[in-house]
Amino acid sequence: MRCSETELAEVLVFEPKVFGDERGFFMETLRQSYFDACFTAKGFKPPIFVQQNHSRSQHNVLRGLHFQQRKPQGKLVRVCAGSIFDVAVDIRIGSATYGQWVGRVLSAENYFQMWIPPGFAHGFYVLSDYADVIYQCTQYYDPEDERILAWNSSDFAIDWPLSAMPILSERDSAASTPL
Repeated sequence: MRCSETELAEVLVFEPKVFGDERGFFMETLRQSYFDACFTAKGFKPPIFVQQNHSRSQHNVLRGLHFQQRKPQGKLVRVCAGSIFDVAVDIRIGSATYGQWVGRVLSAENYFQMWIPPGFAHGFYVLSDYADVIYQCTQYYDPEDERILAWNSSDFAIDWPLSAMPILSERDSAASTPL
């Protein structure tokens, strides 16, 4: 598995080795010893995952920007069907990269996984007919602790690759930007 940094050093992209032939393919999506070595080499604390989630969304759905305030979650995100534009926004007050964002296309075809560190808001936009997104979390989901930032905030100026006005949940539609 290859580990590379993004424009925001703590947001990492993992590219697993895929072994394929006429029967299909095989890949490891998580090997704790590899993650430990990669994170340690970059000077970061390796994550420990406690929860895994799976969501399916149709084309043009935008989910986010979500985060937990008191119990921040790190997330390792991958797509097992379809494709998304995945976004991480640094919302750590006092951080040198506060308010900056990074986005990557994650798909069933490229096999990429993106690490969203604790202290970052997360969102994604579905590019394909539908997308199945699987993400592992470092903290348990706590609905009382969840916060949502406006996906279209001028404070972040995220360059979403929208094909039309996105489909949003009621909560995402009502989100505001101030932390």
